[in-house]
Formats: sequence, structure tokens, C-alpha cells
Amino acid sequence: MELANWTEVSAFFLKGFSGYPALEHLLFPLCSAMYLVTLLGNAAIVAVSVLDAHLHTPMYFFLGNLSILDICFTSSFVPLMLVHLLSVQKTISFIGCAIQMCLGLSTGSTECVLLAVMAYDRYLAICQPLRYPVLMSHRLCLLLAGAAWVLCLLKSVAETIITMRLPFCGHHVVSHFSCEILAVLKLACSDTSVNEGFLLVDAILLLPVPLAFICLSYMLILATILRVPSAAGRKKAFSTCSAHLAVVLLFYGTFILMYLKPKSKDVHVSDKVFTVLYAVVTPMLNPIIYSLRNKEVKEAARKVWGGTWTSR
Repeated sequence: MELANWTEVSAFFLKGFSGYPALEHLLFPLCSAMYLVTLLGNAAIVAVSVLDAHLHTPMYFFLGNLSILDICFTSSFVPLMLVHLLSVQKTISFIGCAIQMCLGLSTGSTECVLLAVMAYDRYLAICQPLRYPVLMSHRLCLLLAGAAWVLCLLKSVAETIITMRLPFCGHHVVSHFSCEILAVLKLACSDTSVNEGFLLVDAILLLPVPLAFICLSYMLILATILRVPSAAGRKKAFSTCSAHLAVVLLFYGTFILMYLKPKSKDVHVSDKVFTVLYAVVTPMLNPIIYSLRNKEVKEAARKVWGGTWTSR
């Protein structure tokens, strides 16, 4: 009987901002502009990191990975969300919903791990400067980044399969603007304790654990910086990790505000607007933060831009 219910589901209706046409028309140009800035900004970071030989270092290798993650994350839901903002038909196929869910889980999880890896990289660069080239070798960089991508993808595929194999009965209206896993689980008409257990373990491993690792890394970094005798040396040491620290605070700060605030039975439209802005604004600000806080990125961008126009 459960299999029959499962096979009958062919599409889901993404409620989004249905019932608020004025808000939909306001969000469309705003989200379109932010998505364009996200694509251009992160693509520029990747291009500069690849084209400028001076940026072929572990720090910018991980930064390029972070930018690719942000592009993948926003592209997994923003294009369809923009279509739905101006459309009455706000449906997504069963397969499309599963793919969107998997991409969202995978990219979000990978970013949590990658931010911790980047903190470890900054710790080695500042606290172990003489051994840094040996400790953070190119092979280790590939191993850390590859492990983050592959393991988080496999975890997300497993969570998605377990969720989408649940029997869905009644209405198929997802009270969200994308196939967010918690919103889809609410539509299941069977026991979801296994799914919720997986998500709880997932939340513990990918939020408090990486955040604790990041905090420990920066405590050691701060202790090392305070022992630097000159003010200029302390400023230079701190400037190498200030951009990453700002991105960490932005990512975890907005995430905590979103998911640890008091929950109510009814999802208010203001909560949905905040979720949209959180999901779109954070990936947009990451390249801006690194561009403003990092002289090497700005200098490399000038060289690449100047070289492009010179070749023409």
C-alpha cells in the first residue's frame, strides 16, 4: 500500500509566496540582481585564482572551491524560484525535487566542512609558518577538498533516497520555495523517526563540530598573533585570515538566526523572506568580502583584467 502511494507522486507544488503577488513582483528583480552578482562575483574569484600564478596556494585553492560551492548552491534553487515568482504554475517534478534536495544538502554540508578546512589552513600558515609548505602540500589540499565534496555528496544522496522513498499521501504542497528536506518530510504519512535521526546526527556533525574546530583554530591563531612583537607583524598576520573569519561569522550567524529561533506552528511570510535573503545574500557576499579584505585578490584581479584588455 505504501509503494502504491509512493508511485502516485509525480510532482510537488512549491507554495513559496503564493497569495502575495505584490511581494513576488518585488522579490523577482531583487533576487535576480543578487543571483547575477553571485554568479559574476564567484566566477571572478575562481577565474582569478586559476589565471594568476601568485594565487596558486592552498588558501586560494580552498577559496576557489568555496566559490564553486556558492554557485552550485544558489543555482540549485534560484532559477526555478525566479520562474515561480512570476508564474501561477509552481510545480516541480518528483525527480526534480529529489535532485534539488540532494544538491542543497550536499553543497550546504560541504561548505560547513570546507570552512573548517580553511580554518586549519590558516592555523598552519600562521602558527607553523616554516613547516607550512610541507604540512599543507598540494596532495593534502586535493585530499581534503575531494573528501569534503565526495563524502557530503554520498551522505546527501543517502538522505535524499530515504526521504523520497517515503509514502506521501494527501496534498503534495511543500510550504517552501524549494524542496527543503524538512518541508518535504512534513508531507509523509508514515513514521519519519529514522529520517529525523539521520538529520540530527547530520546537524551535530556538520554544525557544532566544525564550528568548535574553527573556534579552536582561531584561538590558537590569536594566541600566536599576540606574541608577534611588532604591530605591523600582528596586522599582517591577522589580515591573512580576517576575510575567512568574516565569512564564517556570516555563514554561521545567519544559519543560527534562521534555525535556532523559536518555532511557531504557522510559517509566516516574514520567515520565508528571511530564508530567501539568507540563501541568496550569503553566497553573494562571500566574494565581496574576500575582494575587499584581501589585497592579493584585488591585485590579481587588476592583472587579469588588464591582461585581458591588452590581449584584445
